[in-house]
Amino acid sequence: MVTKKDVDEVKEAISGDEEIEEVEEIEEIGEIEAVKPAKVKKEDKPAKLIDIPGVGPGAVAKLEAAGIYELMGLAVLTPSGLSELAGMSETVARKAIQAARKMMDMGFVDGLAHEEKRKELFHITTGSKNIDNLLGGKGLQTKAITEAFGAFGSGKTQLALSLAIGVQLPIESGGANGKCVYIDTEGTFRPERVRQFAEGIGANPDKVLKNILVARAFNSDHQMLLLDRVAEMIKDGEPIRLMIIDSLTAHFRAEYSGRGQLADRQQRLNRYLHNLMKVAEQNNLAVYVTNQVMSDPAQMFGDPTKAIGGNIVGHACTYRMYLRRGKKDSRICKLIDSPDLPDDATAFMIETDGLKDIDI
Repeated sequence: MVTKKDVDEVKEAISGDEEIEEVEEIEEIGEIEAVKPAKVKKEDKPAKLIDIPGVGPGAVAKLEAAGIYELMGLAVLTPSGLSELAGMSETVARKAIQAARKMMDMGFVDGLAHEEKRKELFHITTGSKNIDNLLGGKGLQTKAITEAFGAFGSGKTQLALSLAIGVQLPIESGGANGKCVYIDTEGTFRPERVRQFAEGIGANPDKVLKNILVARAFNSDHQMLLLDRVAEMIKDGEPIRLMIIDSLTAHFRAEYSGRGQLADRQQRLNRYLHNLMKVAEQNNLAVYVTNQVMSDPAQMFGDPTKAIGGNIVGHACTYRMYLRRGKKDSRICKLIDSPDLPDDATAFMIETDGLKDIDI
């Protein structure tokens, strides 16, 4: 006969990290392992698209083909948009969106809770202490778009290559212990330059190159398509913490020329930047974009250099840096826009084995 004392001892022995709310029954078979827990509390698993009412496997496949893999992507859709993407009625789509928003708890939070949430951000060293300090002391920030614009030879791509290595460093060394995606629109990615930078910090060049995922974009449509591919790779488990686009506006500038196409160009560029920010926010990764410049003929005095993309790019980017050549082959990096840092400037040199700090 199993006594109450036996039951109490069994409950204590098997409880561990799981809380048993009640014991359903005890079979009298002479062995105490016959005690069966009826209910066990477990950690809630993150909800998936398939968990939304009305969203079946077919609809999930269509949504994923459109680049939507998480509840947030579904929650921000309109009923008509979801209906078109997933092939469902607007009534079902509306209910699905409402369910996703309820699961996401997309309401307001107080400032303290938001501050706590921002502690999950990573910071990626640029390879230059001066530029890191310019950006708040730790380098590039995840969940943000950092733009570097300047004339050819100003150091934008060299900074990109340095970041591609910096993201692979351990967190305690100023990295994010992750991989980098490099979208090359101008054919400027050079593996041999990455090897030189890697050797400069004592890293294994082969391992460094293995963790940089490179794609050559041949037009603006291809460039936009590659963004969806990045979301797929993250979903498949790739630890991507940095996305580099070198350069952001090259294809848009070439394909939409003249004032007659300016509105179309800006509209597509605006949509692309918003998708960039969405990927960065949802996956906690940093985005570094280089940008081309033009000379403003109306500028009578001072530097006539202006970034391509106008206010669309200016408003979308979290941090904006202007790079230019300085004296004796130095480079000047000037922070011109930031939500939390003052305008400032610093200087660095581009050496064979990496970026070197100098005083202005």
